Amino acid sequence: MPAPKKGARFGGNAAHQKLLMANLASHLIISDAGAITTTEAKAKALRPYVEKLVTKAKHGGVHKQRQVVATIHDKDAAAKLFGEIGPRYADRNGGYLRILKLGPRPGDNAPMARIEFV
Repeated sequence: MPAPKKGARFGGNAAHQKLLMANLASHLIISDAGAITTTEAKAKALRPYVEKLVTKAKHGGVHKQRQVVATIHDKDAAAKLFGEIGPRYADRNGGYLRILKLGPRPGDNAPMARIEFV
């Protein structure tokens, strides 16, 4: 995956942002509901990250699977991505995820969102 863009790092450096995105992506892929709840900013940053992974899973192949495992560091999530999620979107040209805005979080009033597979 490309290096993170300059700007908001979500509380850390570039390495922290890469690990944060990888963890969010693997949790989204593994979740039974196919959705997770996070802040709006993280959801907006996560959508293009996961959509590129789903596109790789659609095309399939050992090389693409190794690229995905190197990106998200989770073999179980990659197996589910290539076995279930990729074939589900074989005839769709992008737009695999949707973001639903939920409202503020009670503790710190951060805007929350639910990101889910379409």
